[in-house]
Amino acid sequence: MAIFDYKHQPFTDFSQPKNVKKFKEGLTTVKDSLKATYPLIINGERVFTDKTVKSLNPADHKEVIGSIHQAGIDEVDEAIKSAINAFDSWKKVAPKVRADVLFKAAGILKRRRFEFSALMTKEAGKPFAEADADTAEAIDFLEYYGRQMLEMETIDKKILSRKDLERNEYRYIPLGVGVVISPWNFPLAILTGMSSAAIVSGNTILLKPAETTQVIAYKYVEVLEEAGLPKGVVNFVPGRGSVIGDYIVNHPQIRFISFTGSREVGCRIYENAAKVQKGQIWLKRVIAEMGGKDAIIVDEDYSIDDAVEIILASAFGFSGQKCSACSRAIIHEKIYDKVVERLAEKAKLITVGSPEDPDTFMGPVTDHKAFKSIMDYIAIGKKEGRLIAGGSGDDTKGYFIEPTIFVDVDPQARIMQEEIFGPVLAVTKAKDFTQAISIANNTDYGLTGAVLSNNRMHLEQAREDFHVGNLYFNRKCTGAIVGYQPFGGFNMSGTDSKAGGPDYLVLHMQGKTITEQF
Repeated sequence: MAIFDYKHQPFTDFSQPKNVKKFKEGLTTVKDSLKATYPLIINGERVFTDKTVKSLNPADHKEVIGSIHQAGIDEVDEAIKSAINAFDSWKKVAPKVRADVLFKAAGILKRRRFEFSALMTKEAGKPFAEADADTAEAIDFLEYYGRQMLEMETIDKKILSRKDLERNEYRYIPLGVGVVISPWNFPLAILTGMSSAAIVSGNTILLKPAETTQVIAYKYVEVLEEAGLPKGVVNFVPGRGSVIGDYIVNHPQIRFISFTGSREVGCRIYENAAKVQKGQIWLKRVIAEMGGKDAIIVDEDYSIDDAVEIILASAFGFSGQKCSACSRAIIHEKIYDKVVERLAEKAKLITVGSPEDPDTFMGPVTDHKAFKSIMDYIAIGKKEGRLIAGGSGDDTKGYFIEPTIFVDVDPQARIMQEEIFGPVLAVTKAKDFTQAISIANNTDYGLTGAVLSNNRMHLEQAREDFHVGNLYFNRKCTGAIVGYQPFGGFNMSGTDSKAGGPDYLVLHMQGKTITEQF
């Protein structure tokens, strides 16, 4: 089965009442398991510690999703030992068998799709469509990386050259034991992509999920177990970064770190991983995705109505809590006033509320820390721009913030430069297309961007000059599809690892040339 057999998992059509009913049934299933306790999983064994944390519903922070036992240094040491032991056998398992585990896991997720999506609605605050897309992407990663591993197996067997009585081969071998540190904003999709790529390549891992979505991560590990993954290949070690994060990254027996999260933490990991520890016999590899400050450019000839719809969908989908979210709109001066007027009108129509309501477009932000940070930026925005929509938040029951838009913002303003990771959009004016590109490039990041234009030469100019890892023309800047739009960015957006692309598995492997003389 070649990689070109891969097909993207279709999204669920929630205009169909039967699908809304299935999602609500998934919510009922999740509600029946609320307040359960979840242990660590080390070498396939359930491990209980003397410390637990409660996972709360961000839309109703009095509702407990579950209690999760937390790993300390001792548990991390045991997990590393387990991963080392498992690596000795897992690295020799045929790639076809490793891929079959991923295919089986994909099948399980397809069967339990509405349950997992509903769990993300509860634990991550994702509305129906956002949660469904997250589950679909997780399935895509499993299907895509499984096929990619099978294709790479054919490369392994390829004879590079043959001269006289000599045969030369090139093959890929796994790196060893790694740690996967996954984010909360795509708590199933990104977690699945990072971990499945590592294990299908023959590595073993410690899996440290984000602190606010640990129940989802536990349920995913259960799926891998059901799919036949041997003990010790994935070791589930939830815990506070301040307690175990640096320890894992610095450990001399950790070969690679796969991280998705904030710039601050990512840079710390990159710096710590660069230091060779006593007893370490390799240079650690870091695969990092660290966010963005993404822009949509609107050219003078583009439909104002279409531009407004694209900007709002890109800025406020999942409350702007996507590293790919549009947080800057750069509008040509000839249509600037009309676009601003229409943005103000349309933003007021966005529904904000419980993600369990199928009519909700925008749910809560993830927790109190995020709520406070975003509200602080809104206060800054009121000094840096003109508020035309939103600007208020309410954390009485859940962490809800209105879709907020500031216009007439200086390109150097903080809300135009710093990642906010919430429903805040800054809008600025450009005198021409070249200046718009210059403004778009004027940040520390380079993840995603979009250009809305009917001018072919302007699109070609952006193709060359807009410095982002994922560039979109005449569509939104979110929603990259595995295998179609490999995802990853430049500069402080990370190592441009291109998740869901043809080179991603290679990052978890190393090349070996074998020459035999006859």
